[in-house]
Amino acid sequence: MPAIAVHGGAGDIPPAELTPEREAAYRAGLQQALHEGQAILDAGGPSLDAVVAAVQVLEDNPLFNAGRGAVIAANGICELDASLMDGRDLRAGAVTGLRHVKSPIGLARLVMDRSPHVMLAGQGAEEFALEQGLEPVANRYFVTERRQRELAAALNATDSTGYREALMGTVGAVALDAGGNLAAATSTGGMTGKRWGRVGDSPVIGAGTYAANDCCAVSATGHGEFFIRATVAHEIASLMRYAGQQVQEAADTVVHGQLRRMGGEGGVIAVGRDGTIAMPFNSRGMLRGSIDAQGRLTTGIV
Repeated sequence: MPAIAVHGGAGDIPPAELTPEREAAYRAGLQQALHEGQAILDAGGPSLDAVVAAVQVLEDNPLFNAGRGAVIAANGICELDASLMDGRDLRAGAVTGLRHVKSPIGLARLVMDRSPHVMLAGQGAEEFALEQGLEPVANRYFVTERRQRELAAALNATDSTGYREALMGTVGAVALDAGGNLAAATSTGGMTGKRWGRVGDSPVIGAGTYAANDCCAVSATGHGEFFIRATVAHEIASLMRYAGQQVQEAADTVVHGQLRRMGGEGGVIAVGRDGTIAMPFNSRGMLRGSIDAQGRLTTGIV
């Protein structure tokens, strides 16, 4: 019965970017995250622990836009966001504007478990991290040479040359455990060259992350402004809850219908309460993988 899915960003994936070596590295990273989460589920652990563990693997992998390897804002600083939700009781935790927290999803978990709040931002979130005993890291910990090149390209782009981010957004995980409990987690560095202080959909419950045991768990990736406006994750849940749609139909309706009509690009991973997994996207690619209720492992890029 347990099932898990992960994503590592959606958007354009230029052929020059997707060398055989890079493709193998992407797939290996996705598989590592899946195995980390699945090990918890196989041991009878809760879906919430599984999605946090899976996302932390991706936060530590500099190939992905979260944690180390996160994209850089226009001011040269990495600002990170994350959120998670427990489908058992609709508890949630979120953080935004982090500059010195190694694992944003880990801090989001602490906000949920050890504070009366859902979201903490900026300096307040970082002070809370210190109170919880988390060791701060220098902002340069997150920066890689690849992200510096991407920032330079974004800042130097003109209307004639343009700049299109190869992979927008975020990493995330959704899971169903043996007890029938659903959970979702999402973590991101945002968009290359974003204005400092910008908040995307990833830390917004109902937009980039949502989980409820009566319907599904969803984590989104893509152009966050559109995902916020469409409340993508909650919209999928509502189509299941009130219109009786199954998870694949509901996810397709939002990603290929509502989002596309608005001009929004990206995708979602979702798992229903029956263990069915959906991973639709309307962009040229989405890094994604899953281990379904029958134990079948798959990964995909384009």
